[in-house]
Amino acid sequence: MAPKLPNSLAEAGASDADLADDGVYLSALYGNLDLSAQDVEDVEFERCRFQETRFSGTMMRRAGFADVEFTSCDLANLKLIDSRIFNAVVDGSRLTGTSMTECGLRDVLFTNCRADLSSFRFGRLKSVVFRDCNLTDANFQGAELGGVRFERCKLTGAQFSNANMKGTRLSDCDLYGVNGIQSFQGAIVPTADAQGLLFALASAMGITIED
Repeated sequence: MAPKLPNSLAEAGASDADLADDGVYLSALYGNLDLSAQDVEDVEFERCRFQETRFSGTMMRRAGFADVEFTSCDLANLKLIDSRIFNAVVDGSRLTGTSMTECGLRDVLFTNCRADLSSFRFGRLKSVVFRDCNLTDANFQGAELGGVRFERCKLTGAQFSNANMKGTRLSDCDLYGVNGIQSFQGAIVPTADAQGLLFALASAMGITIED
């Protein structure tokens, strides 16, 4: 899952902050650059590292990210549509309101991220790990989540309606108030976490729990 990055990366400058349609960006180090509020199509990033880079409010259609690393980046309200992320790490970054609608993710690690209100609707996720992330009110509606792992994540109010969760593993997660409990068929949940599913399961079955 670790990105394959070269030992030496070309440092991107201010002139590289304006992304172009069909642009291909290879083996670059993006530091504290502002790439926010842009609208581009068919861009490709390969073997790149992003450190404290800002993508907030940017929209990308059919973008590709392969062998990339995001550290302490601002990805809030970034919109990726029909895009791909392969072999990537997203660490300590802000993804509040980030949307990855109908995107393909493979071999991606999200760790120590604030990703509340994020959306992975109808995404195809394979070998993806969410670790120590705040996913409050995140949306996984209709997503393929087989084999995805959620570790020590806050999933309060998250939406899983019509998701495929066969083989999804959840451990040490806050599951209170999750939606789409019927989609948890085939998921693997430890005993300690199962209590958080109780109220959602009871509500789906029309059961009222009283003290």
